[in-house]
Amino acid sequence: MADVNRGNRPLSPHLQVYRLPLTAKMSITHRITGVGLVLGAILVVWQFVGAAISPSHSDMVDGLLSSILGQLILIGSLWALCYHALNGIRHLWWDMGRGFDLDFTTKANYAVIGGSVVLTLIFILAIW
Repeated sequence: MADVNRGNRPLSPHLQVYRLPLTAKMSITHRITGVGLVLGAILVVWQFVGAAISPSHSDMVDGLLSSILGQLILIGSLWALCYHALNGIRHLWWDMGRGFDLDFTTKANYAVIGGSVVLTLIFILAIW
């Protein structure tokens, strides 16, 4: 029979109470950066289509991407690419059955975060 005395039982933890481990946060960020990479790819394709349509359309898209907001979007897309690639390498390592101990996982988490920032800065300096 169904439990009708639900009011006396504790509620399960939710995101406002439960603190997610770093690995879970990185998994969520990996999915978000995957979606962000698709949006960044749409911007690049829009630039190519604009160049193929007409010079005025190309100038409009170029003006958008050259603005401060456009530059921030491009830098964010570059960071998302670096993060997604490094985290994908970490997942590949896990797929080989290695690196599951807690100490190595914690170090790999911080290596992916730091490496993505460093790679982004290197690419920005190389581009400019």
